[in-house]
Amino acid sequence: MSLSITERLENGPVLGAEGYVFELERRGYIKAGPFVPEVVLDFPDAVRELHREFLRAGAEVMVALTYYAHREKLRDIGREGDLEAMNRQAVRIAREVAREGDALVAGNVCNTWAYDPDNPATRATVRAMYAEQLGWAVEEGIDFVISETNDYLGEALIALEVSQELGLPAMVTLAPTQPDKTRDGYEYTEACRILAAAGAQIVGLNCDRGPQTMLPLITDIREAVDCAVAVQPVPYRTGPAAPTMETLRSAEGDRAFPIALEPFGCTRFEMADFATQARNLGVDYVGICCGAGPHHVRAMAEALGREVPAGKYSPSMDLHPMFRADISAKDAAFLHTWTA
Repeated sequence: MSLSITERLENGPVLGAEGYVFELERRGYIKAGPFVPEVVLDFPDAVRELHREFLRAGAEVMVALTYYAHREKLRDIGREGDLEAMNRQAVRIAREVAREGDALVAGNVCNTWAYDPDNPATRATVRAMYAEQLGWAVEEGIDFVISETNDYLGEALIALEVSQELGLPAMVTLAPTQPDKTRDGYEYTEACRILAAAGAQIVGLNCDRGPQTMLPLITDIREAVDCAVAVQPVPYRTGPAAPTMETLRSAEGDRAFPIALEPFGCTRFEMADFATQARNLGVDYVGICCGAGPHHVRAMAEALGREVPAGKYSPSMDLHPMFRADISAKDAAFLHTWTA
């Protein structure tokens, strides 16, 4: 039997891979704006293949593509009637691919945009959305829950409560969009401490920030909690002037988020360096979020010392005709045009 998430965490960092929505939008299967994963029903083979690519690259968790597959979002695009079918299908696809390797299956819930800490009635609305999504996921068969991109600690706690009621381990991560606090006013470190005390097996951060601006926050979180810690940044070059991908601007001042971020993309080497840094900080779940590609995941896996199926095709630049040590005289005459 495959090791559980708890057992895997005891054996060293677990490698996660997400960013399904961004990648499938780039491939022409998801509409930017609503970002609802209609692809699960409309083009299931596209979802299956991306799972497979992440699996081959070294991901140890297949996350069911139910991000934004909740009632609120489906209502926006007129597909609320597909809610159950979409959630069940997403888990089935993730399970199918997970069985091709040694991977776990995670059910997934996220920020709903319905939660309002000043309106107690919204708690019941959010709880109902999480309960139906995760209820279907449990029936289809998942190993644990990932509740992610949480802007509010209050909403994250609801997801944790629902997970516990279903008897499942939970990884709960916050979206560090704000400078230092959740939208409901908790410093990220304190929010993670509260989640850990409430019983989350893994706490941490995902999305919004790239490695450079996320790792300083995760350092404080690692020191503050005794449970496992997760970090899943976006592969974009955020920095002091633009700490989140939402604040990145082109040279002309145009907003890059969400569909003009390519000029800010991290290379595979930068993400490999991030994976090493995260491991050295004591992070237990090292992953990647919106903007991820399988090449990033493979580089991260190899940086962590893993041998993965896609490693068979890792770069061998010494075999390139213009970069090899014994470059032919015919080609050497033109080498200056490659190195100028």
